[in-house]
Order: sequence, then structure tokens, then C-alpha cells
Amino acid sequence: MFKIKCLNPIAEVGLGNLSQKRYEITDEYEAADAVLVRSAGMQEMELPENLKAIARAGAGVNNIPLERCSEHGIVVFNTPGANANGVKEAVLAGLLIASRDIIGGVNWIQTIKNDENVAKKVEKGKKQFAGHEILGKKIGVIGLGAIGAMVANSCSSLGMEVLGYDPFISVDSAWSLSREVKRINTLDDIFTSCDFITVHVPLLDSTNKMINKEAISKMKDGIVILNFSRDLLIDEVDMEEALKSGKVKRYVTDFPNDRTANMEGVIAIPHLGASTEESEDNCALMAVRELKAYLQNGNIKNSVNFPNCDMGVCVYGGRIAINHKNIPNMIAQITSVCAREGINISDMINKSKGEWAYTLLDVETPATDELLGDLSSIEGIVKVRKIK
Repeated sequence: MFKIKCLNPIAEVGLGNLSQKRYEITDEYEAADAVLVRSAGMQEMELPENLKAIARAGAGVNNIPLERCSEHGIVVFNTPGANANGVKEAVLAGLLIASRDIIGGVNWIQTIKNDENVAKKVEKGKKQFAGHEILGKKIGVIGLGAIGAMVANSCSSLGMEVLGYDPFISVDSAWSLSREVKRINTLDDIFTSCDFITVHVPLLDSTNKMINKEAISKMKDGIVILNFSRDLLIDEVDMEEALKSGKVKRYVTDFPNDRTANMEGVIAIPHLGASTEESEDNCALMAVRELKAYLQNGNIKNSVNFPNCDMGVCVYGGRIAINHKNIPNMIAQITSVCAREGINISDMINKSKGEWAYTLLDVETPATDELLGDLSSIEGIVKVRKIK
């Protein structure tokens, strides 16, 4: 029986897919075979020896120590696209409330709601909250993954001129894009020509503070910038200066902190991008399915640190999963150990992802403890697991 630890509340629609015959939800982190997590910080947590996998019910994995997990042979999954529609709708809401001063108007009504002449005051004072329509305006979408592509298509449907930038766009995302979305080859083309910019990229060394003083200086006066991706993509010191000068008209962020929450011109949303019942259900379902496929059959899909690998259900005598470094001569050593132990390999697959690799072996007879031990002793192998 596999033990699953939930570090955050996980939607029951996902947990309901874990049969009581094969899975147990446990409170004991040290005994867990796998972890389900949403936002809980794991960076400083110890990684139990028994832990085999971590599934993040969401896209970002900044709260998980990826390097340490890889070194321990722990596969980390995320759920790309599961919350995409929820975030897309939040971006569209942010776009509209930044264009029209709806929040300002609503807040003003609360100050005059007890006045018997409220209707007359509304007609007289509403001009102070007049805004602009988005029809015909130009928006730059930086990052065309699951969320960015949906945002781009929706903005195009709303009559906006959409410029999309993503040098690493996947085939699936490219196919899903509307033909009305113009693919742009340089960020400068977006910075210099757009009325709105929305950012949908992961937080990497190359994207950290990508919207900074230099980038903002190239933008139109009165630009509106939306960030529903990661707070550190924006240099907040530079953003504050740009808002004060009027260079940036509005900054819409889903990640308020003690600085941005107090900045004039910021629309701070309390991290609601994926906070819908539908998104939480979709993420939970995908995360649980990923864990089940890995724990029961050794198959990997949507891992951020190990490669995708799928051999279906084992129909032979046994199956062995091996997490190892992506170094030369590894396959030869693995097959040599099997030959020495008299184990015949019926089927095999090896995949790599950066510095790490993953090998599945289907063998004619069940793996012995001696075989597992000999495989574990090979330099560069970090985890060996008997699936069947």
C-alpha cells in the first residue's frame, strides 16, 4: 500500500481517485511514498528516504527543492494547463479593470451610498472614473504556454491586436493559437509598440526581473502591465518609479506584498488567478493521476526534473525503475548487471532530461534483492525501485 501525504488541502475529486486498497492518506510525512502539495514551502524540509514522488497541484514549483529532489531520485510533477482557464479569466478581468476605473468607481459609491441624492451624485461624478475601451488596442503576450495562448486567443476574440512572443513555444501551443495572433521574434517589438503587456513565463535566471527600468524605458507612455505569473519577473523598485512618473499607468499583479500593496497605481489582487473550484479540481485530478501512473507502473508524465517515460502496464515477470544521472556508459552497466545475474530483459526504455535520466526495465522474472542492490551500487544511480 502506498502512503500519500497532503501538505495542503487537496480537492476531494482528486483524492477520491486513490483506491483504499492501494493508497492511504497519512499524516506521517516521514513514512510517505508521495506528497501532494499546492503552496506549502518545501525548500527547507528534509526529504525522507522513502519518498518517491512529489506532485504539485499547480504549474509553478518554486516551493519545491528540485535539485535536492533529483539527487535523491524523487520525481517532481506539476499540472500544466489544469488551471489555465481560471488564470486566463483572471487576466481578462485584470485587463478590463485596468482599462476602466471600475474599482475606483465602486469604492467611491461606498462613500456616498447613504446620501439620499446618490443617483444625482453618480451622474455628476462618474466622469472622474472614465476609462478606455480595449477594442482595437494592442496587447503583447510574453509567453505562449497553456495560459498565455488562451489569453492571446481571448484578447484577439475581444477585438484587440495581439502580439505574441515565445522563442520556446511548444507544438501544441502553436497549433492552439489563433491565426490572428502575430508571432513576434523580439521582446523589443512588444515593448515599443503595445498598449498592454501581460507576462506568462516561468521564473528562471533568464526571466528574473525581466520587466525592469531598461525594458520599461522602451515602452509607450501610459503602458498597462499585467503579471499573473510570478512576482519576481518584475523589478518592483523600477516599477514604483515608473508608476510615479506616469510612464506606467497601471500595474496589475496577482502577488501583492508590503511594497506593491502600498504603491500608487497598482491593482493588487490576492493571488486569485487559479483560485476557482474548477481549477483546484482539475489540478487535483491531474496530480493524483500522475502519482498513480508513477507509483503503480513507473511511468512519468509532466515531471519537471525527470523525462517523460511511458511503457504502459507491465505484462512481463517484473519491472524495475531506475533514476540516474545522464552520463555515458550507464545503459551498458545496467544491462551488464542484469546479464551477470541471469536476468533477461524483455523490454527497455531510457530517456534523459538535462543532467538526469530515467530507465525502465521489463524483465522475464521478478527482480531479486541482490539485483536491486547491485544496480543501486552503480555510480550515478540515485534510486532503484521494484515496480513488479
